[in-house]
Parts: sequence; structure tokens; C-alpha cells
Amino acid sequence: MNTGLKITAFAAALAATFGTAYGVGKGVGPVNEPAKAAHGEHAEQGEQGEQGEHAGHEEGTGAANAPAAGGLQVSEGGYTLAMETPRPAVGKSVLRFTVKDAGGKNVTAYTTEHGKELHLIVASRDLTVYRHLHPVRAADGTWSAPVDLPAAGGYKAFADFKPAVKGAQGVTLGVDLAVPGAYAPQPLPAAAPTATVDGYQVTLGGTLDPGKAGELRLTVRKGGKPVTDLEPYLGAYGHLVALRDGDLAYLHVHPNEGGPGPDVSFTATAPSTGTYRLFLDFQHGGTVRTAAFTVHAGAGPAPAPAATTEATRDAGGHTHG
Repeated sequence: MNTGLKITAFAAALAATFGTAYGVGKGVGPVNEPAKAAHGEHAEQGEQGEQGEHAGHEEGTGAANAPAAGGLQVSEGGYTLAMETPRPAVGKSVLRFTVKDAGGKNVTAYTTEHGKELHLIVASRDLTVYRHLHPVRAADGTWSAPVDLPAAGGYKAFADFKPAVKGAQGVTLGVDLAVPGAYAPQPLPAAAPTATVDGYQVTLGGTLDPGKAGELRLTVRKGGKPVTDLEPYLGAYGHLVALRDGDLAYLHVHPNEGGPGPDVSFTATAPSTGTYRLFLDFQHGGTVRTAAFTVHAGAGPAPAPAATTEATRDAGGHTHG
């Protein structure tokens, strides 16, 4: 797992990624936000163990070449995310949406990336609810995905895709959702080195250092014993989504060479000081689980966590088409 895997840049906005040195919450001083990176081509990911990242984004090292986070715009690069169900109900519902091209027509041809034509991420604005969905596309280009949202409030949906057009780049678009009802936002979970989900303990090693690439290493255990037989999930032993608290800038990365556990590592560079929420998807025993972490970048040492915490209020909800 020593081979560094550069993070791919997502269209639209602030350069973002994560850097590390072991020991969560020790981000060193603030840095200026790096300039927006150019949108590059997707790097193809092959079999597990190859160096590959979520496609669609320029690779780079250090702050000057840091790739850009995505999901901050509903339209970019000639594509628009049109959400037909912007006000889903509390509980189970179905999200329906289309991706439109510059001429206003529904996009119906996509390049398969990590086993799917399009990945849909839904997160609550307070970053305590997370869903990684794989919607189904109808012939007319309309996508649908069942979702279970546990509480009223603000959410954001991110569509991550690459059109099947010669020279097309990967795109991540974001749109706001509003779930009607009495809104009771939850506090952001405290930073802690270990998250527990369904009897699994996942430990995060590393710090977030703005403008400096480094390694995040996540170690999976069950009952205190290392899990050495993680299963490939969408062609990888782990997937990491990072959302920045406040604007929910989105970054999706894939692991460095290695596996099948207990360690899954990622190379990343933080774009700025601030607080981030990391969501690690991993599969074991035929079930995908999500471990969530709160981390601080560039704001000085974080308070020492008291104990292992639950992964998140509700980080489940992997739905596959």
C-alpha cells in the first residue's frame, strides 16, 4: 500500500483533497486556498491493486496542482442535473432526475466507471446522514433511485458520471434537496480515531494538512481482530467520499495499491483549513458498510477524543440498480 494514488479532480470549484501523517486531528497551520485546477480526463481503474482513481480529474501534487472538489454547481461543462423530486418525503421515497446536455436533451449514453454508469451520493446538510446510491436509468435518460431519509431537513445530492462522448471529462454535479417537516439539525460528531459500525471497528490514521499530499490509512477490525478478507466493492477494497463542512464540497477517491485488508489507504491533499466528514464504504460478508469520521484540517491540534464513536447517525443506505 505504499504506492501513492493521486486524487482525481472533480469539476467546479475549490481544489480539495487530504494529506496525512499518522495521528488524527493534528492539522498544521492554515494555508491559502489553492487556485482552481483544470478539469482533466478520468483515469481508468482496472483490477484491484492497480493505481486508479475516480476518473474525470486532473492529477497533481501539492497545493499548486491540487485537484478540484466537485458538486458545488448544478450545471458545469455543458451538463445540468435536473432533479424531478427536489422535496422527497421523510422515510422511503424515490428520487428521479435527468442529466441534460448543453442543448437541453437528456443524456442517455454514459461511460461505465467503477461498475456503474452513474453514482449518486446523498448527504444531509449536518453531515450525519449519508447514502451511496446506484440508480437505474430508463431508455429516455430518466434516473430513479429508492432512498430512505430518516429526518426532515436539508440534503444535497451529488451525481458523479462521465458521458460516453469522445474526449468527455468526468463530472460531479450537486443539487439541494428539502425534506419537509420539523427540522432538528444534529451536531457534527466529534473527531475520533475509531468508528464502530455493525460490530466492525475502523481506525483512521493520518492528519489533514492543507496543500500537502499524504496518506490516509483506514484499518478494519472485527471483535478486535484484523479483517484480512475484505471483498471488492465496485472493483476496489474501499471507497472514500469526503465532504467539507459548510459548503459540502465533494471529493471521491479510491484506495492505493494493496488489499484485501485490514488496511485500506488513500492519498489526498486538503484544499483549505476547515472541518471535513469522511465516509468509508467497505464490503465484508457480502454486505457494504460505511464508517464515518470527522477530521480537522489546518486548524491546530484537535481535542483528544474520549472514546470510540458510532460511525454516524445514519450512514447506511447502499442501494444498487
